[in-house]
Amino acid sequence: MKKTTSTAPSSPLGAIASITEALETVGYISTQAISTAIYLAHHLRKPVLIEGPAGVGKTDLAISAARALNFALLRLQCYEGLDDSKALYEWKYGKQLLYTQILKDKIGHIISKADTLDEAFGKLTNFQDLFFSRDFLEARPLLQAMEQSAGSVLLIDEVDKSDEAFEALLLEVLADYQVTVPEIGTIKAQVPPLVILTSNNTRELGDALKRRCLHLHIGFPDAALENRVVRARVPGISDRLLVQMVAFVQALRHENIRKPPSIAESVDWARTLILMHASVLDETMVRDTLNVLLKRQSDILAVQDRLGELTREAREAPSQAH
Repeated sequence: MKKTTSTAPSSPLGAIASITEALETVGYISTQAISTAIYLAHHLRKPVLIEGPAGVGKTDLAISAARALNFALLRLQCYEGLDDSKALYEWKYGKQLLYTQILKDKIGHIISKADTLDEAFGKLTNFQDLFFSRDFLEARPLLQAMEQSAGSVLLIDEVDKSDEAFEALLLEVLADYQVTVPEIGTIKAQVPPLVILTSNNTRELGDALKRRCLHLHIGFPDAALENRVVRARVPGISDRLLVQMVAFVQALRHENIRKPPSIAESVDWARTLILMHASVLDETMVRDTLNVLLKRQSDILAVQDRLGELTREAREAPSQAH
């Protein structure tokens, strides 16, 4: 996975496999679809919009890609009311105020020898105005990403939590990889960042934003993939317990609950079971730790009567796997 060139390699499939391997070295278990999206984003210089339930690895993909590429990670956490002062830049008002005081003291000295108003104005015109210069600019994640000489991963996290005005702000950045500061001009990326936007689908994003992005959906993993992910993140878990807990989580997602457990909850539960010295699943252990998997009391109550049956079925999973 080369970071110094945008020229497509002779073997795209080989390059995609290399991306999968690179991500695995930093603990992220990728799929063909995920690695292909990263490959295309890197070489086409297009952002990737990743949608899917919370906790399935959208944010972690951006973090892992930055580690695998040895790129700087610039993260912008979105929220309602986010504006350019938090996303792009803001002025260092304290430093500007200090500069204003210095300028005030200097002006008298500069024009003291002027005989006429025109002469005084001419002297002020030649005075260097730094008030709205780069020295007084505080770069935020979008601008910081444009200024990375060695490349970067720009993570725009939970973009669906922002409002439509912020989407409009993103259009120039994502279309041309540049930021316009009215007082300074246009700052174009030295090396276009690898841009990853994540969305939990809390609202529908605008078509203009979607058109500028590649689309990737990450859903709940199947049992085989979930086994690999949990094994990578919790290497100390036994094979027997791993198969049982993954079988239980897979079955739990098919229950009538509002918030099925994601892969993040599976990893947390695996760590919890190890902490509790569990060697196999039993109903008491499941009941005591169910709050690690389910974060709504209504969901916990909805499956209470099914826990015994779900646990027994999960304990049979190893023999079925063979």
